[in-house]
Amino acid sequence: MEQIMLTGMVLLTTPIGEYDKRVVLLTKERGKIAAFARGARRPNSLLAGATEPFSFGSFSLYEGRTSYTLVSASISNYFAELRMDVEGACYGFYFMDIANYYAREANDETQLLKLLYQTLRALAKKSIPDKLIRYIYELKSITINGEGPDVFHCVVCRKNAEGSSFSPLKGGLVCDGCRHLSADCLPMDPSTLYTMQYIETSSIEKLYTFAVSEKVLGELGLIMKRYMEIYVDRHFKSLDILEQMIGA
Repeated sequence: MEQIMLTGMVLLTTPIGEYDKRVVLLTKERGKIAAFARGARRPNSLLAGATEPFSFGSFSLYEGRTSYTLVSASISNYFAELRMDVEGACYGFYFMDIANYYAREANDETQLLKLLYQTLRALAKKSIPDKLIRYIYELKSITINGEGPDVFHCVVCRKNAEGSSFSPLKGGLVCDGCRHLSADCLPMDPSTLYTMQYIETSSIEKLYTFAVSEKVLGELGLIMKRYMEIYVDRHFKSLDILEQMIGA
């Protein structure tokens, strides 16, 4: 077996047998992979902490023909702040579930890994509201995956136009002249439209550097909730737990 070094984050951990773990890693070099961590559940194991969710760093693995085996890890960020914050951890687990949903093995997931890392950093800093972090992450992750809404053209007439409506079913902006053709339109303030345009086009490093009004936050929340329901064909238990926690 060949030994390799990968940079990534632990998304999911599952106990195997009496002492082992199966971990799902989102890596820069190999996309999403699953690896076995022998003895990681033993109290004195050097892999015990490194195989917990949120752990980000370098992972040394043996690559077999059908599976990976985790040998050692050098963790640069455990995101300890989130582990001690119940609500923050709930947001974090939801974000990792989305990353797990979109990531693929042997795919270039550099942007998705960077987005997840920067999002968890924003959660830990508490400089902007958690709800805003959630909506930014949802929109940017779905955009990275190539399924983001069109917020630059009317999805009906395809003209460059500003509009005051968003159609989740049609997948984006609807101008005022075409609004009567879309029964599911949601109201969208010009500031909400600008916010969505900024999220879709900005670099990941600039995403968590702004605040919005309560009106924009509310509209953005309604739009993303409906959009995710339509275009993400998986039910996340972590989202149920999160919404119970925050009373959404």
